[in-house]
Amino acid sequence: MNVFGTPAAGSATAVGAVRRRAVVDALRRGAVPDSGLDLLATGLGRFERAVDEELDTVAAGGSVFKAVRGEYGSGKTFFTRWLCERAKRRTFAVAEVQVSETETPLHRLETVYRRLTERLTTASFSPSALRPVVDAWFYALEEDALADGASEDELPQAVERLLTARLAEVSRHAPAFATALRGYRKALDTGDEATAAAVMAWLGGQPHVAAAARRSAGVRGELDHFGAFGFLQGLLTVLRDAGHSGLVLVLDEVETLQRVRSDARDKALNALRQLIDEVHSGRFPGLYLIITGTPAFYDGQQGVQRLAPLAQRLATDFTTDPRFDNPRAVQIRLPGFTEESLTGLGATIRDLYAEGSPAVGRIKQLADDAYLSDLARAVGGALGGKVGVAPRLYLKKLVGDVLDRIDQFPDFDPRAHYQLTVNSGDLTETERNFAAPAQAASADDLDLDI
Repeated sequence: MNVFGTPAAGSATAVGAVRRRAVVDALRRGAVPDSGLDLLATGLGRFERAVDEELDTVAAGGSVFKAVRGEYGSGKTFFTRWLCERAKRRTFAVAEVQVSETETPLHRLETVYRRLTERLTTASFSPSALRPVVDAWFYALEEDALADGASEDELPQAVERLLTARLAEVSRHAPAFATALRGYRKALDTGDEATAAAVMAWLGGQPHVAAAARRSAGVRGELDHFGAFGFLQGLLTVLRDAGHSGLVLVLDEVETLQRVRSDARDKALNALRQLIDEVHSGRFPGLYLIITGTPAFYDGQQGVQRLAPLAQRLATDFTTDPRFDNPRAVQIRLPGFTEESLTGLGATIRDLYAEGSPAVGRIKQLADDAYLSDLARAVGGALGGKVGVAPRLYLKKLVGDVLDRIDQFPDFDPRAHYQLTVNSGDLTETERNFAAPAQAASADDLDLDI
């Protein structure tokens, strides 16, 4: 299979077409694809070695914390999803959690844990993969018990002994985790699916689980901030014993902490500091924790610098030439897009699109590199000249307004028949802040230095 997902022959054709279509459909919507990012990963080669080394560390029972730094549009979400996709190919489970004052406040780690379990994904299961993972874990316990010589009659007691042994460390901090697992298995054994589902929801941190189900499982109340640490530890144990290398957890858009009330912000920053310390202490073997944020979050007084211990833990020198940034550092920066790199990404998308089209020759001729460069300038101009914040809009316009039309209409020529328009509805809130007063521009109207 080549870099754009075109297979050599046989059944791989359908797989290549599905991957290609998923990527193109996401870009047409203006979204970062959930998969297939290896097809687009231009410029990430410098991080591959460090990322693979860190995944090796986590798979061997270690833990890693990483902070990703970049301006809006620099590709933070793309980078973390690329890393997660890379991890899933190595049997990791992954979860991407959007930090939000109302939906997922960072200072309430029980809510973060709940979002984690809701978004938990493996190579085989889409969100939420919590129940399939737990079921696979119990199956592994049964297989291990049988391998140790247990008979069918002795199997329940043997599984209970293995459960107790493997969750011994977790039970020191969160005994309710093991208790709930026992309650879940008991409900399954008696054919009580309603109770089993309710107990699984409780294990996932969901509130308002029926009291009868909790009593049946022998647990009480709801998960709190401190209990979330123990439940995360338990989840990591279950993942490992179920055959997974570990968990990659992404806390995205942490910079939103700058916009919350000062008391909530201070609690959230301290919770982040506490979480980092727990990762570095070795409490969470098998965890690769990533946060993303803007430079203003890491450097400003309304962000990391507000809490000196946190600032010290994330301190990284970025005063040197970006070419020599250390990908192994605790904090890494994404350089953002230039007109040249944006044009290069456009060429990658064009070629990917063309591989699945009967109009491959016309697409490459009409959307040549010169036109892609013109379009990049036009989109950047519509955003106040900020090419670095243009990738999402640029790719959306390229796929939906240009490539789709070349593909479907034999007489369509983007230079003659397409004028770039950027309306308010096309833009995110951040992009509107960058937008120039003029709401429309044309690639053909640009004065180019040739």
